[in-house]
Amino acid sequence: MTGWAEQEYPPRVPMGLGGWIRVAVRGLLLGGLVFGGLILLLLIRLIEKPIFGLRRPWTPWLTQFVCRTAFVILQIKFTASGSLMTERGAVVANHSSWLDIFALNARKRIYFVSKSEVASWPGIGWLAKATGTVFIKRDPKEARAQKQVFEARLLAGHKLLFFPEGTSTDATRVLPFKPTLFAAFFSDDLRDDMYIQPVTVMYHAPKDQDPRFYGWWGDMDFGPHLLVTLAARTQGQVELVYHTPVAVRDFANRKELAAYCETVVRGGHRLLAQDAKSAKIPRSTS
Repeated sequence: MTGWAEQEYPPRVPMGLGGWIRVAVRGLLLGGLVFGGLILLLLIRLIEKPIFGLRRPWTPWLTQFVCRTAFVILQIKFTASGSLMTERGAVVANHSSWLDIFALNARKRIYFVSKSEVASWPGIGWLAKATGTVFIKRDPKEARAQKQVFEARLLAGHKLLFFPEGTSTDATRVLPFKPTLFAAFFSDDLRDDMYIQPVTVMYHAPKDQDPRFYGWWGDMDFGPHLLVTLAARTQGQVELVYHTPVAVRDFANRKELAAYCETVVRGGHRLLAQDAKSAKIPRSTS
């Protein structure tokens, strides 16, 4: 039986002249926003870093503005519900697309945890470094050093965000959560004070498009997927649900915590999918 990741990708939608015009207009605006914001962020960091060190009281606000404005340019509806966590700790979410970076930054000021390879990607790697992303290596020899980095950032008050699935999906499912990164929160210095907030991310495809329209997985190239997203005549919606934060100390180990977060995120994803199929109830933009 063929696994979901080996399924055929959604058929490419012919763009036509109108599509290419939308690519040009949206692409120029989005590029100007992102890289203009990057330059401004780096200039602000020249002042912010010497004064505050690991703490970043100014630049996350700029990142949040850029990400929210990106959805305005793309004309993708952005909605969110649920209260933001005020306690120290991390956010975990399901992972469907490169658009997750914009969506999760748009509502909450967070710092992503990403695999080390991303740091060397042209464009994306620069943005990730500038916005304070924590890079990790899948090497047991690095576990101790990475744990220390985690602790330093969390104790500095940073809200870290990571994707426990370990990969992106086709936007129609939630994969099992891997417990590896949850281990850092069970150290003696963190366990009693840290909280984890599960977040469900749900993409609703444009009308009459494949439900996997916004999904980015497998061997998909970033460029073609970006073009199709920019070219869409009508766009869909991304919806975020922030679930109740839980205290790390209430769980016996990382596996229990990962399983709980997976259950909550998966349940939220299922409910949003059911809502979309039955009756699309408008949700307040947040």
